[in-house]
Amino acid sequence: MSLSGGLKLTDLNDFITPSQACIKPITVPKTDSVTEIKIDDTGDYYEVNAYGEETKLETASITLNDCLACSGCITSAESMLVSLQSHKEIYNVIGDNRIALETGQLQRLRTMVVSISPQSRASLASKYNLSIQQVYDKLNWFFKEHLGINYVVDTSFSRDFSLIESAKEFVKRYTEYYGNNNHKGILPMISSSCPGWICYAEKTHDFILPYIDTTKSPQQIMGSIIKYYIGEKLGLLPNQIFHVAVMPCYDKKLEASRPSFTNDEYKTRDVDCVITTGEIEKMLSEQSLDIRTIPELPSDGFLTKYGLSNETNQSILLGTLGSSSGGYLHFIMKYAAYHLFNIVVTDENIMNATGLIRHKTGRNNDYREVHLVNPENENEVLLCFAYAYGFRNIQNLVRKIKTVNNPKIKKPIPFHYIEVMACPSGCINGGGQLKPDDGSNYVSKEWIEQAENAYQSISLVNGFQDPTENSAITELYSEWLGSPESDKVKEMLHTEYKAIQKSEVNAFMVSW
Repeated sequence: MSLSGGLKLTDLNDFITPSQACIKPITVPKTDSVTEIKIDDTGDYYEVNAYGEETKLETASITLNDCLACSGCITSAESMLVSLQSHKEIYNVIGDNRIALETGQLQRLRTMVVSISPQSRASLASKYNLSIQQVYDKLNWFFKEHLGINYVVDTSFSRDFSLIESAKEFVKRYTEYYGNNNHKGILPMISSSCPGWICYAEKTHDFILPYIDTTKSPQQIMGSIIKYYIGEKLGLLPNQIFHVAVMPCYDKKLEASRPSFTNDEYKTRDVDCVITTGEIEKMLSEQSLDIRTIPELPSDGFLTKYGLSNETNQSILLGTLGSSSGGYLHFIMKYAAYHLFNIVVTDENIMNATGLIRHKTGRNNDYREVHLVNPENENEVLLCFAYAYGFRNIQNLVRKIKTVNNPKIKKPIPFHYIEVMACPSGCINGGGQLKPDDGSNYVSKEWIEQAENAYQSISLVNGFQDPTENSAITELYSEWLGSPESDKVKEMLHTEYKAIQKSEVNAFMVSW
């Protein structure tokens, strides 16, 4: 993954040299007795007291719950990732289920669910010259038939919830900001689906947290659906389900481990394990399987954004228009134009800057503004949205928003909405995506563009569906959440952010 030139080691990063040690302090119980430490031939440590009695010492361990967001251990070097966020944990749960069946301990069985992101499918399709549909059907076979996992679902489904909730929140903020000219609402609103961006904001720019959309990411909304809707339907408690998410980004592992996404009562997370696209490739290799030749198992449509094929009458995936980072700007622009100004904006308008839509490109492809102009006066901008990908653009964005907060400057808000992603080129270029087979970690523009084309192909080949037209989402709002404005919507589909206090660390004590 190519990184923004403005990114330094002190900033959040998806790759740092793996020799950096974690600086999280470990609390060791102290005793008043006189002891010494002995190391045996196997390398184990023993505490020896004054009477010669030996006690084996436990190895200190760090989990993602201990993370200080210091960037010292969240890295794309696999050897430094936490074991509970590894594909090996999937094998462990499969093994535990097998033992439970063999011994008749059925109460110990855990229902296993894998949710797959559209960016991961695109990366696999691009590298192995497959269609998006083929990749999904092959992964469906691999997880269900080969590994025995119960359900495979599609995070494009939960993303429809995320898009709708984000759009509703934007309209509410805009109305409150401009209503009666009291500026009660907080603008600009900034997207929240990128955990790298959220971690960076919480760690270094806490003033910006109120501007961030409170809607959960598609990964975490799927976690809510699996653990608290499907679980109830199946008569299962949250800790009786093991939910795996396949994502394009290592930072998604950290997101899944946030305390706000943990159920303390049942000691379980909404997403138990996150694995990257690269780890899927590794799993296939470990099983001596080639994704190009394994069978395909058509989806049953369960928690999947799907339609029916005219040729086979089987379930086929449907796309979502907009960026390969989720299409947030695209959908919210359409939604807001209609609900705020009664202006119908088409998909073609937004993509090609036709009608009342105007594009303004920055110095690089990772920054672009999208304007909605007044039909009666095209020099007046009604809505100013922007894409800002990569930390160079993010840092420029932060500086602009600081001026909004400064009462001495009193500048007008520079944007109404910004789709922010930490990675240059967005999620399609996440740190967990597949790399070329030449052994290098460098990803060329052509490689990224190939994956981008694969991502967009699903809408061209199978068709696309506006989130508001997804009848399954409408049914869930009614059956599961009560209504689109219920308290349960806030609980299941929204979250909050808090500043992470920096720890004072002596630089001389950090191992490099």
